[in-house]
Amino acid sequence: MVLSLFERTIARRYLLPGRNEAFIALVAGISVGVVMLSVAMLVIVMSVMNGFRAELLDKIVGLNGHAIVQAYGERLDNWEDVLRDARETPGVVSASPLIEKPLMASYNGRIAGVLVRGNTQEDIGNLAPNLVAGNLTELSGGAKNVALGSRLAANMGLRVGDTITLYNPEGRTTPFGTMPRQVGYRVAAIFEVGIYDYDDQFVVMPMRDAQQLLLMGDTVGMIEITTTDADRVEEILEPIRRQLDGRAVVNTWKTINSTLFEALQVERVAMFFALSFMVLVAAFNILSSLVMLVRAKTRDIAIMRTMGATRRSLLKIFVTTGFTVGALGTVAGLVLGFLVLAFRQQIVKVIEVVTGQNLWDPSIRFLSTLPARVDPLEIAGIVALALVLSFLATLYPAFKASSTDPVQVLRYE
Repeated sequence: MVLSLFERTIARRYLLPGRNEAFIALVAGISVGVVMLSVAMLVIVMSVMNGFRAELLDKIVGLNGHAIVQAYGERLDNWEDVLRDARETPGVVSASPLIEKPLMASYNGRIAGVLVRGNTQEDIGNLAPNLVAGNLTELSGGAKNVALGSRLAANMGLRVGDTITLYNPEGRTTPFGTMPRQVGYRVAAIFEVGIYDYDDQFVVMPMRDAQQLLLMGDTVGMIEITTTDADRVEEILEPIRRQLDGRAVVNTWKTINSTLFEALQVERVAMFFALSFMVLVAAFNILSSLVMLVRAKTRDIAIMRTMGATRRSLLKIFVTTGFTVGALGTVAGLVLGFLVLAFRQQIVKVIEVVTGQNLWDPSIRFLSTLPARVDPLEIAGIVALALVLSFLATLYPAFKASSTDPVQVLRYE
């Protein structure tokens, strides 16, 4: 919509009301503020929800892959053949054997339930970015060294160099019954993945040591698989699922964590729907401010009509005025939203200090820090929503102004 010099001048004049029009200026300012806050809230909430999903997916996939091939009875026979077939399946990036078993652990009189994971040396090396203390290279087969999650180590008072005792209830059989197998392992490293449950339970050891502890011989419990596309994991692994039908089950990240990710998706949609009403309220603010402006400028509109201003010109002037208010609020909202996202962790800490409440308990939130990930397409959708509603809010006042009859207005002037 191209404006003439006359139309731009009048629109600019109406955007900056004079001293005698302070109330109109206040209403227009409130309209800008409401649009700003609504856009900022949408940007912040949707980015945080996206961050939750992305961070959880990245961290879960980093430890478990996109899918797990798990044998019935917790022992996968001929696992080398299954591993080879999985690696040769189109769309599979990597596949590796895995042992995972819940056990009990003790140290210095403290007892805790742990999840023992037997990994290959390559998978153990992938924990390097999450290393907090110690050295992962010391986790070699037969060395009886393990790596612990940071919260597990803190809860049990363990440090690098200490010895943790693991108990396997399936021990050796004696005339007095089955004696639990207990083995001491030196803590060689401490890691922090960032997911509370993992950091609070995981004990990682080489595959060979896990097989010896669990008396599994040369077998493994499962195979973890990573694919080229996490969202198409079922389609990619369908040949493997058919091949292993009756021998093992293929669980994807979607089924393993279905409750969590479905809850996040429902909450994400609900929050977007609820916060979109704030943008609608902002549009009504723009509409009300324009209606007040049209009523205050009725005489000016009549004079412009008698001087030759067309209905189209008046329509363009008031549409431009209202749309500019919405555009300014949208830009300000984007800036505010990105600033809050950039300093989100510091803001959470300040609120915690002021209120004295723990707003981010990792045991409840799963993640150690507040995540955020900006989706350009979503931001574009939020901007489009705000601008379209702002434009629609200008139509009624603009048509009302353009239909003003100068004869009726100026009859008694």
